[in-house]
Amino acid sequence: MGIKNPQKKSALAKHGRRTKWAPIWVVLKKFGKGKKIHPSAITKHRRSWRRTKLHIKPRRQRKSHFG
Repeated sequence: MGIKNPQKKSALAKHGRRTKWAPIWVVLKKFGKGKKIHPSAITKHRRSWRRTKLHIKPRRQRKSHFG
């Protein structure tokens, strides 16, 4: 038994990688050594496929009445 919908699974995995925090060196470069700020404040995309919808389009299927 394989994965039920591999296209959707790969899209969810791709969006899951987009939610990671910024690395520590980015925080130091942007705000300086003395500023204590959480790395999640810098990241552009913070989304979770568990909490909110990602609006992934379903893959196109042939219309059944065309045969």
